[in-house]
Amino acid sequence: MKVRLIKLQTIIDYIGNNSQSKSGFDIWMRTIKYADWSNLSDLKSSFKSADQIGGTNRLIFDIGGNKYRMICSYKIGRKNFHLYINWIGTHAEYSKLCDANKQYTIDKY
Repeated sequence: MKVRLIKLQTIIDYIGNNSQSKSGFDIWMRTIKYADWSNLSDLKSSFKSADQIGGTNRLIFDIGGNKYRMICSYKIGRKNFHLYINWIGTHAEYSKLCDANKQYTIDKY
């Protein structure tokens, strides 16, 4: 199934404010563009470091050599694998989210 990324503009805006993140997100977006996933195992074959957050429908992606983190919700439909961007930040900002136990609920975008 094709991957449908919900709110690509969020990544574009983040790159605009954090230009050093561009190369990492470019690689991630290129991978998404050509992905063909039916399940989480397929996703893991594309992004080995991606992890599900506590058995939820949320995933954490390491971007740019683990300098950045992105939380996405997912939904597997009949025709598409939908990814909804919930949050983007640095690794340090993600650690603060986890310390506050907000990684399960944050929906900044």
